[in-house]
Amino acid sequence: MFNGDRLSLARSRRKLTAKALAETCGITADTISRLESGKTNTPDEATIKKISDALKYPTDFFYRSAPEKIDTAAVSFRSFSKMSARERDAAIAAGCLGIELGAWLEERFQLPRPNLLDLSRETGPEFAAAQIRQHWDLGQKPIGNLLGLLEANGIRIFSLAENTASVNAFSFWKDGKPYIFLNNFKTAESSIFDSAHELGHLVLHKHGDPKENREAEREADRFAASFLMPREDVRARVPHRVDLRVLIKAKLRWRVSAMAMAHRIHEINLISDWQYKSLCIELSKRGYRKAEYIGIEREESTVLKKILSALWLERITKNYIADDLDIPLDELESLFTGLVSVNKTKQELSRTNLKVVQ
Repeated sequence: MFNGDRLSLARSRRKLTAKALAETCGITADTISRLESGKTNTPDEATIKKISDALKYPTDFFYRSAPEKIDTAAVSFRSFSKMSARERDAAIAAGCLGIELGAWLEERFQLPRPNLLDLSRETGPEFAAAQIRQHWDLGQKPIGNLLGLLEANGIRIFSLAENTASVNAFSFWKDGKPYIFLNNFKTAESSIFDSAHELGHLVLHKHGDPKENREAEREADRFAASFLMPREDVRARVPHRVDLRVLIKAKLRWRVSAMAMAHRIHEINLISDWQYKSLCIELSKRGYRKAEYIGIEREESTVLKKILSALWLERITKNYIADDLDIPLDELESLFTGLVSVNKTKQELSRTNLKVVQ
C-alpha cells in the first residue's frame, strides 16, 4: 500500500509545505494531508504520478515499508537555534535516508562496530575528551585523520548537502549505532571541529535531550576543543609569546581553524584577554572568520571510499544503489558529497580490510 510517511519524508527533503506540493501537483492540500496521515492509502495512479513528478522521487519509493523513525528529541543539532523548521525537517529526513543507505551497505559489508564510551554521567567535557583519547589509545598527539578515526570506531558518517550556514551538523544514536551527518560546504577545519563536537554529543548526551539545551552545546564545544587540542600538548608546544605566525603554525599542527586555536590558547591561559582580543582583530582583518587562507586538505571518508571502489569492481554504480533504494540519484549523491572521491582501481581495493558479507 501507499506509505504516507514516505510522502512526508520526500516532501521534507524537497523543503515543500503540503500546500506548495499540492499547488505544484494541481491537487488539493487536503489530498496531501490525507495521504500523509494514512487516511487514504490507495490513491489513484494519476495522483501518485503527479506527486512523483513534482518531488522527482520514483513512484516505487512511496510503496516501500515505513522508513525508520528518528527520535527528534535525541537528535543533536549544531547551531539548532539558527535553523528554520523546514531546514530541521529536511535534515531529519536526510537522516532517515542515511539510515536506509547504512542498512544497505551493512547487508554487503562488515562495517566497524561501535567502540564508544557512555560518558553521560561524567561532569567535565575535558575529562570526557581525555577518557575517549585514552580508550582509543591516542595519547596527546594531534589527530591526523579524524573522519577515519571516527569510522574505525564504528561511527556512521554521511554528508548533509544543505547549502546553508544554518545547518552545520547533527548526530544521533539509532539501534545502538552512532550517526554523524556533516555539512561539507564549510571549511575543512570547521568540518573537523563539527565532527569532534558531534562526537562530544554522542558520548556526553547519549540519553539526554540536547537539541534545545544551550549548555549541552557549550559542553560539546569544550569537548571538541579538548579532544582536538589536548591541554598538555598545547602547553608544551606553544611558546610564551604568541603572534600571528605562531598561531598559524599551531592551527596547522592541530588541524583546526585559526579562531578555534586562538580560543583554545586563551582558554588554557597561555595568552591574556588583551592578547586574545588583539589576535581575533588581526584574524578578522585578514579574513580568517570566513575562510582559512592557509588551510588544510579536506578529510575524506575512508570507509565509503573503499566500499564504493569495491562495488565498482563488481560494476555496481551509484545509479544501481539509488535504484535499489528507490531514491533519486541526487539524494544518494547528497549523502556522499564532500566525503568521497572514488579512485576506481584494483590496487586501492587490495589495501582495504573491509569484508564482504557472504
